[in-house]
Amino acid sequence: MPHFLDRVPFSGIIRIRDMMYDVSDPFRLDQGDVSFDAPDTVKNALMRAVAENRSHYVQTTGIPRLLDLLAQKLRDKNGIPVGGPDEVMVSNGGIHGIYTVCLAMLEPGDEVVVPDPAWPPTVGNVLAAQGVPVPCPLHESMAWRYDLDELESSITPRTKAIYVNSPSNPTGGVLTRDDLEHIAALAESRGLWIISDEAYEDVIYDGSEHVSIGSLPGMYDRTISIFTFSKTYAVTGLRLGYISAKDPVLLQRMRKVLLYTTNNVSSVVQYAGVGALEGSQVCVEQFREELRARRDLFYAGIRDAAAGVFSGEPPKGAFYAFLKIAPSWTSPDPAQPSISWAMAEHLIRHGRIGCVPGADFGARGEAHVRFCFARDRQELMGAIESMRAVFA
Repeated sequence: MPHFLDRVPFSGIIRIRDMMYDVSDPFRLDQGDVSFDAPDTVKNALMRAVAENRSHYVQTTGIPRLLDLLAQKLRDKNGIPVGGPDEVMVSNGGIHGIYTVCLAMLEPGDEVVVPDPAWPPTVGNVLAAQGVPVPCPLHESMAWRYDLDELESSITPRTKAIYVNSPSNPTGGVLTRDDLEHIAALAESRGLWIISDEAYEDVIYDGSEHVSIGSLPGMYDRTISIFTFSKTYAVTGLRLGYISAKDPVLLQRMRKVLLYTTNNVSSVVQYAGVGALEGSQVCVEQFREELRARRDLFYAGIRDAAAGVFSGEPPKGAFYAFLKIAPSWTSPDPAQPSISWAMAEHLIRHGRIGCVPGADFGARGEAHVRFCFARDRQELMGAIESMRAVFA
């Protein structure tokens, strides 16, 4: 019998990851993971929690100290007028946060305007909640931002929410304050929710500004913001995210989703989050500066080793190079209809280089590939030299 989950695709990132396990000495530029170690504040807090036997059930929405710190962080850093810790809850990473919000918000058939290209779990979670994702193009010529008139034309009587992801995965595009003010006015005039995915809030370059749309006047009432510790503190494997919202009905629904999917997020991981927030934040700036240096190193290498094959401007945020494949590049596999999949498979087989085909991020992603430049410098340069040989 058909089931609605049959319409939810597996991310191609998983297919690429599985292919990379069969590659000897691979260059893992496919997965969005940083090579940094977690800061000592996180590791020490995690070990202390284990030593103190904090390994039992805790509150469903989060331990009180963590919720207090998160509410303070959201007010002070993001400018979101969170009233108290009861308006914040922790999730099992950012992707679980998205699932929690979609399941709590959407009824079957509700439409959500999503960016194209978009991180695959964006569409997947809308579909898993029996919603309908409506793609709206991001334009490379506009530094991967919306044409705001085009965004408005994507709204129909069935639209429930606009999904905002800035900085963006996979493009690294950053929406400006003007962009977000226009989107906020649109949501207010049409009575729409905003789902704001801010996983890369701290990965911003070249004087760009990260603005939480929930901080704009009147927008906290209709914005659900999703954050994660994964990128800011280099703890992708700990799976710790958090959600902020004001609406009491949505909060109650999201608490139910948390209860019936995790009961509570790992207790010791939550204490690690306390350590991250109570400790020095110097690591955040250090990570950002090193990522900027790796971005510049990787793009210089691309210009040197593969200028006739790839093009694209360095991103203003996140840590991905979303590069366009030259029309002159001919796929060696005529049976592969997708040029981006053909390129990804070619680089894996002949260069040991992992990357993600742009088609996996939506129709606008085709003819692009995504590389993660958050890997260590030696791995990045090894990938560049391998690429030079592949395209020689």
